Amino acid sequence: MRKVSTYEYYEFLALDRPLSADEQAQVRELSTRAEITATSFTNEYHWGEFKGNPYRMVARYYDAHLYYADWGARELLLKLPRRAVDVESIEPFQADDGVGITSSGKHFIFELSYSTEEPPDYEEDVWDQDEGGLRFDLSEIAGVRQEIAEGDYRALYLAWLAAYGRWEIEEDAFPADDEDRLEPPVPPGLKSITVPQRALADFLKLDQTLLEVAAEASPNRTAPRTTVAEAVTVLSDKQKERLLLRVVEGDGEKVRLELLRKSRAADESEHVASGERTVGELLDTAAERRQAE
Repeated sequence: MRKVSTYEYYEFLALDRPLSADEQAQVRELSTRAEITATSFTNEYHWGEFKGNPYRMVARYYDAHLYYADWGARELLLKLPRRAVDVESIEPFQADDGVGITSSGKHFIFELSYSTEEPPDYEEDVWDQDEGGLRFDLSEIAGVRQEIAEGDYRALYLAWLAAYGRWEIEEDAFPADDEDRLEPPVPPGLKSITVPQRALADFLKLDQTLLEVAAEASPNRTAPRTTVAEAVTVLSDKQKERLLLRVVEGDGEKVRLELLRKSRAADESEHVASGERTVGELLDTAAERRQAE
């Protein structure tokens, strides 16, 4: 159920291809006040409600969406081509009310969210005191989209961890049985996350101590042994022709994401640590460490 809010912010980005003039006219019908370009849609509300459905807008027009409401809701939607995603590898990162992965035509849509039952006090860190407005930068956070396509699942682990981190402030955030749920495979490099990953962690309010505890089981990240160029050389002539035709037809960015996945997937699978800790163990260890500080 939607709660009463005094401020809501909606932002969408088209990353793989710009919207046509006709498509821009279609999204304009959803809001007369929104700032709309071929690659972006932004609007904020101090009263009233947005008439559009963010999920449907991402499924049809955009590749990334950020939503913030001052009653405690934050949501990020990211769309990736099916061919750029290893379905089996991403499934373990799903968490109710935190990380959702759904199929939409030729794409997968990742839903990464954070919400609280009680409206938070004024969140000073949310606002850019110098520039005004929210300090969240969707173009920066959306960088994790390419990282996922490369087989780098740190962003998904961070979102999973942030989701269960809510348990420390809301006892009913998840079913009691989830305390014994094993963590997903621990990706390498959690001790030194990227700028987009840090922006995502901040947006989802991931506790730093909890992240440090989780990162202890994360191996160091190594440079990929297989480059995109090398991934192309192993393709057959027929495969190359198909990819080239797709580039000509306007799917150049999707092709690039698919090749990124191919170039990294084989290397990354050798370094991922299997998840051996339970949700309860992670949260308890983080709590004990805070008390000791």
